[in-house]
Amino acid sequence: MQALYLLALEPVSESTSDPNSYGFRLNRSTADAMSQIFVAMSQKGSARWVLEADIKGCFDWINHDWLETHVPMDRRILRKWLKAGLIYKGQLQATEAGTPQGGIISPTLANVTLNGLERKLISHLGAKFGTKMAKKLKVNVVRYADDFVITGDSKEVLESEVRPWVEAFLARRGLQLSEEKTRIAHVDEGFDFLGWNFRKYSGTLLIKPSNKNTKVFYRKVAETISGNKTARQEDLIRLLNPMLRGWAQYHSPVVAKQTYSRLDSLIFRRLWAWSKRRHPRKNIEWVRAKYFHSIEDRNWVFAAPVAWKDGSKGLFELYQVSSTTIKRHKKVKGDYNPFDPNWEQYGEELRQGRMWESMRYRKQWATLYMSQGGNCAHCGSALTDETGWHDHHLEYRMHGGSDALSNRVLLHPHCHQQVHDGNLAVTKPVLS
Repeated sequence: MQALYLLALEPVSESTSDPNSYGFRLNRSTADAMSQIFVAMSQKGSARWVLEADIKGCFDWINHDWLETHVPMDRRILRKWLKAGLIYKGQLQATEAGTPQGGIISPTLANVTLNGLERKLISHLGAKFGTKMAKKLKVNVVRYADDFVITGDSKEVLESEVRPWVEAFLARRGLQLSEEKTRIAHVDEGFDFLGWNFRKYSGTLLIKPSNKNTKVFYRKVAETISGNKTARQEDLIRLLNPMLRGWAQYHSPVVAKQTYSRLDSLIFRRLWAWSKRRHPRKNIEWVRAKYFHSIEDRNWVFAAPVAWKDGSKGLFELYQVSSTTIKRHKKVKGDYNPFDPNWEQYGEELRQGRMWESMRYRKQWATLYMSQGGNCAHCGSALTDETGWHDHHLEYRMHGGSDALSNRVLLHPHCHQQVHDGNLAVTKPVLS
């Protein structure tokens, strides 16, 4: 039932969301939040101070009366969810505050609760100081779920104007800032947010994987290696590769090459110790020959000999973190609403651009291209590198259309524009 109500509530929440809120929203990510902080703090004349804020137990303490009054849905149903209680160690415990534990609607309820933090703060400052003066304060809000940062041109503005207003905003919703995790910092000292460290070095803002995030991840990798002392090399690689690739891809939009190289070195030492421990009576050269190989111009590659599905033999290697390509993230537009038909074309282009690095998506694209004979589904002319192409949904996703290949075609960019502007129907080509 929560899923049904979420279908109706999510579009409403999107329509009232702040431009720079990125958590639990379609087509938004931590990378978008990171990019917005870069926009707000990277220039010479940008804000120099930041309020790092963390809401204490956000999902556990949202006021039920506030939710019932402000969430646009059946109040009787909402109240039943909020007061349903939870089972802890076999005992039913009452829930007097907070959103449904584990409920799929809870993230959206939290967003509805915090929507307005950015817009209302900017409006408050404009009303108090005037629009022109308020802009000079350089106050920008970037939120991801219940974590957010607020920039300012001075420490005094953040302490005397911004923080008291934020605390009052949260108090009306039954929430409060965590004293331990909330602080005001200068950009030259740096601050951590969403696993990254933001800091200016000689006037240049650099965003790197935070030391805390890197240490936590390395500890997880080390525990995986030490916990699989007797595992086959191939199985250990299968355990490690998704972890290494996922972590590296998360940090690929920032200045991470030095961290990647350091992590590769630390992991190599762990794997070398793992290899030697398995064969205490063998010499170093024997251990090296068994577990480490030369692949192209790289030596000491942790890899296992395997037989592939086609019968051929090769080496299954550990993912090299430092091989990850650093690529600047293109931030989503703040006003983008995936439920607004006027944004459908932008949403399709955004999705295509972000999915292109995925091998799975490239295979889908190749299938579409071959099924259309290499031609545009609208004008029938050839699709080439020079013309470019867009991935178009026949039935819009916001109208319930799926991502299945049967609901997608490739169009020239200008044809795609014509189709959306003229609300033209496109049929899927059938090759004779």
